[in-house]
Amino acid sequence: MQYILDTPSDIAVQMSQKLKAIRKRRKITQKQMAARSNVSYATLRKFEKTGQISLESFIKISMELGLTDELKNLFSTPVYKSIEEVINEQKC
Repeated sequence: MQYILDTPSDIAVQMSQKLKAIRKRRKITQKQMAARSNVSYATLRKFEKTGQISLESFIKISMELGLTDELKNLFSTPVYKSIEEVINEQKC
């Protein structure tokens, strides 16, 4: 049995902190990022504090930070949980 220790909210906050760290490392202010990504300043602030954001806005921020390839490759390496799953994929 596999136990999940992180909640969806925990993971959302972790992701927001990673993007915030990249933004700060590149010396981009929140206002600059909001303008460049076409995401409102209030939305960006809320995201960096709580992790809450729409998927589209998350993608806009990620793209502005040059993370498009990482997003596209997010689920590119399959993680199989059983041999049956491998067989089923070959049938598709």
